[in-house]
Amino acid sequence: MYAIVEIGAQQYKVEEGNKIYVHKLSKEEGSKVEFDRVLLVDNDGKVQVGTPVVAGAKIEATVLEEVKGDKVIVFKKKRRKGYKKKNGHRQQYTRIEIKKIVA
Repeated sequence: MYAIVEIGAQQYKVEEGNKIYVHKLSKEEGSKVEFDRVLLVDNDGKVQVGTPVVAGAKIEATVLEEVKGDKVIVFKKKRRKGYKKKNGHRQQYTRIEIKKIVA
């Protein structure tokens, strides 16, 4: 059984027991989280497609940890002008574990 769920304006394919990284959620470690924007549910070949979401379907998950992603270097330069600018950015992610798919 798997589902396509929308978390923070991004879509993820999830199964029970999966551990995925999503953009930072404002939840503490160990807390329970529910996502109700389930777009598709596949239960052993029986597919339910939402219009736009599947009615009554939700995903139950647990927050495991908050981590930072790899550093991305942002470098800007204008030739012959002496302009150079270098910035770095590390995106913050929340690691969650999918406990249950309710459909």
